[in-house]
Amino acid sequence: MARVLLGVSGGIAAYKALELTRLVTKAGHSVRVIQTEASTRFVGTASFAGITGAPVLLSEWERDPMRGAFPGQPTPAHEPLSHLELVANCDVFAIAPASANTIAKLAGGQADNLLTAAALACRRPLIVAPAMNDAMYEHPATQDNLARLRARGVTVLDPGVGALGSPGEYGIGRLPEPPELLGAIEAALAGAAERSLDGLTVLVTAGGTREPIDAVRFVGNRSSGRMGFALAAEAARRGAAVTVVAANVALPRDPGVRYVDVETAAQLHAACLEAFESADVLLMAAAVADYRPAAPSTGKIKKDAAGETLALELERTADVLSALSERRRAGQLLVGFAAEHGAAAVDHGRRKLDAKRLDAVVVNDVAQPGIGFDAPDNEVTIVTRDGEHAVPRASKAEVARAILDTILSLRSSSGVRVGD
Repeated sequence: MARVLLGVSGGIAAYKALELTRLVTKAGHSVRVIQTEASTRFVGTASFAGITGAPVLLSEWERDPMRGAFPGQPTPAHEPLSHLELVANCDVFAIAPASANTIAKLAGGQADNLLTAAALACRRPLIVAPAMNDAMYEHPATQDNLARLRARGVTVLDPGVGALGSPGEYGIGRLPEPPELLGAIEAALAGAAERSLDGLTVLVTAGGTREPIDAVRFVGNRSSGRMGFALAAEAARRGAAVTVVAANVALPRDPGVRYVDVETAAQLHAACLEAFESADVLLMAAAVADYRPAAPSTGKIKKDAAGETLALELERTADVLSALSERRRAGQLLVGFAAEHGAAAVDHGRRKLDAKRLDAVVVNDVAQPGIGFDAPDNEVTIVTRDGEHAVPRASKAEVARAILDTILSLRSSSGVRVGD
């Protein structure tokens, strides 16, 4: 689910923005709406609020009850500036309709209302959909303003030709129909997702460590590495440079990902220490053994020599995630994973978040059948400082997308931008 910020400026075509809002929410996205004062002469704020389930803002001076959050997002504890927080949280900003006056302001870099201030602060894909009388649209000033916006990387949609707002008028200047606008938004989202991690280095751990009992036996777990590999593939698809420390993973390899194969917790620890310094994001998805045999045999333990019982003394392994957390530098983002069992799973995850000073913990309750270890699907709760976000049962590739979306949101809210 993406977060779409919709700006509505003054003009009769504002009524189409209501249908666009309905289509965007029906497509599964969350929406916030900014209106100019002039647009309220055509469509009231209550209509948009009723569709989105979120308050509509007109001015940078009014208080936002959701503090810049979108539906489904945790509400920040502080009171941010609306024109900054809304665009930091959104995935795309679409201004539809965009009047000639608003287009002129955008081209000139003016920020005299909430909509234009948000556009000036926007580092996400910006879509402008002009709608006006044909004489206004064809005026050289408007055409020059649109050319300036295109030159800056703004997606400017071509208006349609047909009946205009005033009786008997016909020509170019019609706002594209809502399904066309939705298509443009979806295309922008797809393009942004493709390279949303450009410039980042991501370190992923995957699989489960094996701690030797003797030359042929080991203490291990049932982690297949599917979740870690799905995270790595999605991060690489979004443009990140990805290294995976893979503990005993027998899965196909992505040619766009670098792999370091390890077996034990100690080997994983050493590999992570080497790669962590240059990483911007750590995704600690591997199931690392908490204990290992204190005195593994160099040969094979014979059952005749061992007798009817075999006692193993176990010792603690190093806490890799805590060790990396202690070495973190400014700007690094650390995500832990917690396979828990039962009703208190999320509570355990929050304790892990605090104890290891992490930015997020992905919790999955392995008591539920068909998810978690060595299964194609997963169902998780992403725990952050601001709250919890439940990701319903889905393929691990889809869960990976939700986790990386959270990472982007965390980096934006902390003021760290991709490539910084």
